[in-house]
Amino acid sequence: MRFLFTTQVSNDLGLLTRSLPIATELRKRGHQIAFCNPANAPRKLIAEAGFENLLPKHPIYYLNHQLFTDKLNFVGIYQLLQSKQIKQDFGGMCRFLHELIRVFPKIGPVTQEIWSLDHMGVLTGMLSENFVRSECLALVQLITEYGADIVVDSWHPVACMAARVLQKPLITILQSDMHPNNNGFIWWKEAPRKIPSPTPVLNKVLAEYGFGPIRKTEDLLVGDLTLVLGMPVTDPLPSHTEATYIGAIIWQKANAKIPDWFSQLEKNKPVIWVYSGNPQYLPIGTPMDSSIVIRSCISALSKENVQVVLTTGYHALPKGVLPLPSNFRHVPYIPGIIMATRSDLMIHHGGFGSCQTGLFTGTPAVIIPTYSERESNARRISAVGAGEYILPTANRLGTTKRVSPDELQAVVTRVLSTPSYSENAKRMSKKLQTFGGVINATQVIEAFCKSK
Repeated sequence: MRFLFTTQVSNDLGLLTRSLPIATELRKRGHQIAFCNPANAPRKLIAEAGFENLLPKHPIYYLNHQLFTDKLNFVGIYQLLQSKQIKQDFGGMCRFLHELIRVFPKIGPVTQEIWSLDHMGVLTGMLSENFVRSECLALVQLITEYGADIVVDSWHPVACMAARVLQKPLITILQSDMHPNNNGFIWWKEAPRKIPSPTPVLNKVLAEYGFGPIRKTEDLLVGDLTLVLGMPVTDPLPSHTEATYIGAIIWQKANAKIPDWFSQLEKNKPVIWVYSGNPQYLPIGTPMDSSIVIRSCISALSKENVQVVLTTGYHALPKGVLPLPSNFRHVPYIPGIIMATRSDLMIHHGGFGSCQTGLFTGTPAVIIPTYSERESNARRISAVGAGEYILPTANRLGTTKRVSPDELQAVVTRVLSTPSYSENAKRMSKKLQTFGGVINATQVIEAFCKSK
């Protein structure tokens, strides 16, 4: 079988940490695998894992690649426009620019609260019919040229649409908050009546292919086989939902080694792993940026009797944080299970993969969630007693955030000194591992393939 793994285009590693382990296990079983993600940090991880990474022939994907590799400048754009790839895929610079203008995404109003994946579509350009239509066509072409038998997706509604257009079996890997039967990211509040949605645009494009309307973007993410990460106690779904829980899916290469510098860590002093994710997604601030995690930890922990290992997932440190305090060590990337197992505490941005890593290894967490989806994850970790969270204060758009260093220091001290947090994390770890993880997911996928 030839599998194509698609993910939402985002320059961080969260979605890949759930796709790569499954892809690796399928490859071991003799299947052919390719990925589709143009962003810089994901490309590095995909290449490190030895997989082919395909780029759709769509101008926005090329522009995204320039952005994510810090080449969205005059020299970088000039080199792109003069490249053989642009001539081959678009017929030259003029046609590329014409197509870029025609299909440019239309983004709705930026807000601090992002209520759901449907609402997120407004912030990722899906209010433009030409963008959605052309992206679907580009993905249809890519799936066809690769000869994919099955599409496996995480978070990419248009990729799911393209699979349906081609009548390819679709397997989706979801968080429970993204299933249409749930209430989105901010389930603890009543949603306002009018939230911007790209659904009318999606329905117009779907109708062009003969499909009926959807209620919301999340409907596209229900696959022929829907795999849900986590477990019911932390990631609940209504009882009538047709989906299969697969537990924790966490990426770490089989031959990953413990770094030499681990031997330099003192055994009688707490080790805190600070993981920020992407400190800044765009040249301007966005609600998802996680530099606040780094800055607040430096302010709160620089004089504490702890050892801090700071990782950024292949991203550069934000400006102004160097030199780091003497009790901090920065490493661009480190295998998550190895680092979490060695840590007494994790401090992170609330990404689902980070939350799952802590639960899997039984490591308690202090979470500084940087937008609504991450706040949902943080609330669920807190609800089972495996950690605490601190909500940053923010401006109206959520682009500037602040955490009180005194509050963070106090919460860190409480979690480190209270055994119940570690005990609860270890208890959740035992429950989580009963759902089988990557082996169970792969077996379910192979059984699904045989039924087709």
